Amino acid sequence: MIAEDAANGEQVTPTDEVSTATMVGYAVAGIAVLGWFLFGWLVQRQGFIDSVGEAAGTGFALLLIVSVVGTVRRSRR
Repeated sequence: MIAEDAANGEQVTPTDEVSTATMVGYAVAGIAVLGWFLFGWLVQRQGFIDSVGEAAGTGFALLLIVSVVGTVRRSRR
């Protein structure tokens, strides 16, 4: 499937494959967020809901960083 980039009229071919390094990075980030949740809940004893909120905030921050990096990389092509 070939899509057309509306900004400059170029044809863009999307890639369907995700690299192994990307998958490893996602797995590491997921484990880190889970570890952050468990650390806050079990070690700091700050409460279950507070730990869930803190881990969710960390996860959303990581998603924002990935989004910004992806946008910057895509705009340099």
